[in-house]
Amino acid sequence: MKKTFMGVRLKRLREERQLTQAALAAKLGISLSYLNQLENNQRPLTLPVLLALNAAFGLDVQSFSEDEEARLISDLREALADPAIGESIATADLRELALNMPSVGRALVTLSRKYRQAAEQGVALAARLGEDRQAASVILPSTPFEAVRDFFYANSNHIPELDEAAEAIVKRMKFPVGQMAPALAAYLEESHRVKVVFDAVDDIPSGTQRTFDAGTRTMRLSRHLRPGQQAFQFATQIAFLEFDRELRAIIEKADFTNDEARGLARIGLANYFAGALVLPYTMFLNEAERWRYDIELLGQRFGVGFETVCHRLSTLQRPNARGVPFFFVRVDRAGNISKRQSATDFHFSRVGGTCPLWNVYEAFTSPGRILTQLAQMPDGRKYLWIARTVHHHRGSYGSAGKTFAIALGCDVRHVERTVYSRGLSLDSPDSATPIGVGCKICERSKCPQRAFPPIGKPLHIEEGVSSFDPYATG
Repeated sequence: MKKTFMGVRLKRLREERQLTQAALAAKLGISLSYLNQLENNQRPLTLPVLLALNAAFGLDVQSFSEDEEARLISDLREALADPAIGESIATADLRELALNMPSVGRALVTLSRKYRQAAEQGVALAARLGEDRQAASVILPSTPFEAVRDFFYANSNHIPELDEAAEAIVKRMKFPVGQMAPALAAYLEESHRVKVVFDAVDDIPSGTQRTFDAGTRTMRLSRHLRPGQQAFQFATQIAFLEFDRELRAIIEKADFTNDEARGLARIGLANYFAGALVLPYTMFLNEAERWRYDIELLGQRFGVGFETVCHRLSTLQRPNARGVPFFFVRVDRAGNISKRQSATDFHFSRVGGTCPLWNVYEAFTSPGRILTQLAQMPDGRKYLWIARTVHHHRGSYGSAGKTFAIALGCDVRHVERTVYSRGLSLDSPDSATPIGVGCKICERSKCPQRAFPPIGKPLHIEEGVSSFDPYATG
């Protein structure tokens, strides 16, 4: 048996039974000095002593086991990972708490779960009242990442001053839109004395596409990036070098509460500028309307990938020159939403995941193929969703890649403006798939894919009918 020191638990057991050390030592058949060493963690708790505890008190040996300790540590790690705490707690400290004060640990876990349940109920109520955007961040504190997403959402995913600045550069420099990588590299060298170096993939840190050394004015890119990706990285660096004052001014006006959120917002705004430079607003909107928002044709015209086109389409909300108001989402196989942008009032759930009937998840079963879906929300509104997978891979054979599903959606009243309306039965009442924002908010009682009952609103459950029974099989 692995050495296990549990003196505090043993001492607590003795105090609960109102026994002296001598009395407990006698019941366990061990010496007083040995018991004193056990209680002070000078000796490990052995299997014979555990068996003696079981024989003397009918004690569940599991309560002293490492499995129970590991489970409590895991629960504590989840409970204390809340960003509202504002402090990172080391695993060693969690282990000490679980080992020596398990009742305190369990109390913390219980309090955390009650807090999260109350927060989820508040968000669910806010969503039902149509106040999700304003109330959710108050009821359920945002992480810095979520705070930045909320900032773009509050601005309808459109930052006009960056669009105008990028468009002015394109016109002034007469950049060859669609083949901008060499021109942007030359611009960096001529205007900012930046030397561009293409390195082998192993020379750049994992997960990084661009590095910049301010001292040597050297920008390093992986030689495995496609021209459109190179152009985007060049444009991002131009944002930092030439428009950093504008980026910081926008951030200053926003209501960010910490430096981490402000730093993430600066990166997000630089990426927004890069998209606006590579895909200039007026030209891109005109081409999108001309090709009826055909994503693949737009990618070929501007020399960028599927994800970049979808992201840019969700930003076209300039007054008097608006495109289709799209929602943009990127998810992985586990359902984690790593990007979500909305140019209109579609609310993404902040509680309990998203709907499994949404075609963004079906996209993983048909890699590289565009799927369309006419979906109806519980309030009766219908939306068109376009979904396709994208794959990012850098490195040699056997190295890990990243696969995401990209979804682009719009209200059904805009469908006829897109090429994706082809073949859809818009007038048929049965053509739309009934989906919801997420099981914990959705009120569809007869959904075959329901995983949880809605928060704060119990459903009528008939015997053998509940689709969210955690013990059901089939």
